[in-house]
Amino acid sequence: MFQIIFNDMSAAEMAKLPKELQLEVLSEFHVLPEDFQNQQGEKFGVLEREGKIYYRFRAKEYRIYFQKEGSQIIVQRVLHRNTLKDFLFRSKLPVGEDETLQQDPNFWRLLDEVNKKE
Repeated sequence: MFQIIFNDMSAAEMAKLPKELQLEVLSEFHVLPEDFQNQQGEKFGVLEREGKIYYRFRAKEYRIYFQKEGSQIIVQRVLHRNTLKDFLFRSKLPVGEDETLQQDPNFWRLLDEVNKKE
C-alpha cells in the first residue's frame, strides 16, 4: 500500500472543488505497487524530465499528476482535463498527450511551481 500525500498546490486545487466532486475524484484514484511493475500505459501516463518521473492518472474530468517516492505517492497537481485539452489544441503537435507534455517547457513550469512554493 502507498501513503498518498498532497503537496500544498495539489491540496489547494482539490479544495477548490465541491466536496462531492472531491470524493468522486479520489474514489477513482487507485494506485497499487503492482501498477508500477506491470506499467504499460493503460492505467496512467508516464512523463520524464531530468531523471524525474511523473505519472498522470485520469479520474473523472481531472488529471492527477504525481510522483512515486518509496512507499509514498506525492500528488503534485490536480488539473481539469479541459486545461490539458486546451493546451494540446494550442500546441497542435501530432503526437500523443504524454509525448507532447514531456516536450513542452510550459507544462514543466506548471509542475515546477510546486517546488518553488514549498
